[in-house]
Amino acid sequence: MHRPGGWWRRKNTPEKVETYTRWSFHFFGVIEILSIGLSSFDQVGTRPAGMLSLLVVAHAALCMTTASRALDWTRGRRPQPVRMLWVLGAATAVLAVGALGVGALGPDEESVHAAVGGVYGGVLCFGAGIMTLGLGSRRRVIELVGGFAVGAGGMVLAVGLPWPAALAALCAVLAGAGFLAFTSVFSVWLLNAVYELDEARETRARLAVAEERLRFGRDLHDVLGRNLAVVALKSELAVQLARRGRPEAVEQMIEVQRIAHESQREVRDVVRGYREADLEAELAGAHGVLTAAGIDCEVTGAAAGLPAEVQSALGWVVREATTNVLRHGDARRCAVAVGAADGRVVLTVENDGAGSAAEGAGHGGTGLAGLRERLSAVDGTLRAGRAGADAFRLVAEVPLASSQASVVEVVS
Repeated sequence: MHRPGGWWRRKNTPEKVETYTRWSFHFFGVIEILSIGLSSFDQVGTRPAGMLSLLVVAHAALCMTTASRALDWTRGRRPQPVRMLWVLGAATAVLAVGALGVGALGPDEESVHAAVGGVYGGVLCFGAGIMTLGLGSRRRVIELVGGFAVGAGGMVLAVGLPWPAALAALCAVLAGAGFLAFTSVFSVWLLNAVYELDEARETRARLAVAEERLRFGRDLHDVLGRNLAVVALKSELAVQLARRGRPEAVEQMIEVQRIAHESQREVRDVVRGYREADLEAELAGAHGVLTAAGIDCEVTGAAAGLPAEVQSALGWVVREATTNVLRHGDARRCAVAVGAADGRVVLTVENDGAGSAAEGAGHGGTGLAGLRERLSAVDGTLRAGRAGADAFRLVAEVPLASSQASVVEVVS
């Protein structure tokens, strides 16, 4: 059973921003109902207030639906909701005219006119502000807000009210709708920017992998290219000598054999260097990568005096843990510590972004399963799991002989 709030912690940063943005626009609908619809009960009678409230509730529900579909469009999940935008625009105009009708048919009291004016202007402001979510250019946003403002003043004049009232309506709608339009445009820009930054981080990780593969390919080319060229040349020379019956052909083939064995050894060295990880280099690399990603990283301890096989195993732990923090968590802080106690080297990696992927990794993920296999080769152990509400901790322990433990240097 998931704990309360677990659905939020399982989201990554872009998903959290999107959820916050969606509920913010839904909350705009609640604000419209509370500030415009229900407030009319304090100003007019029950029947006119009920009619106005129903109009506002219907409009708020339509605004929420349009906002949700428009946000889906901005993320590329559905086509542009053109029909929905036209429906909201038409409904906003009809409801605004309906509010004026309620005011015309109701009692000629100042409180009634104030309530009708609030509903009239509020419906137009919220309608125009939400519609800008579904527009693709700033010019159209400006045209929409300006059109609603001019329309608001025109309708006030059409019902016979004086021009100061029409000007006040125009300015009120222009200011209110303009503010909501700015909020909508900025929210969409911010949401897209967060997703683009997240994609850039994933691209950076893929580029790092590609760069490492290119480095490995270059190393193999440098090792094999020259030796294979020499092998081909000496083999051709041996063939020519053999055809002439010269005994030097045997010497050339012996040299080819020697070069082949040397190439095998050099390739094994390259592969061994690729597979082995230096702990100090991995600690420095983890600090640099996490800091560049905006994560406050603290590295304590040193790897001086550790055997090569222990450094390699723990270096892979640091590499895999760093990858998990970057890709799966939502961390703001990460602490990496290396220490020695009771003849064991202990590596701890803890971050405050325990996301769903990190949680899954801690319960049998393939990456951590591979680390356990590497550590088992040096009689090491690995523990991974939550440490508190939001923290995720990974602990690797490797035993040392007493003579080795005495030379381990730990910087606190």
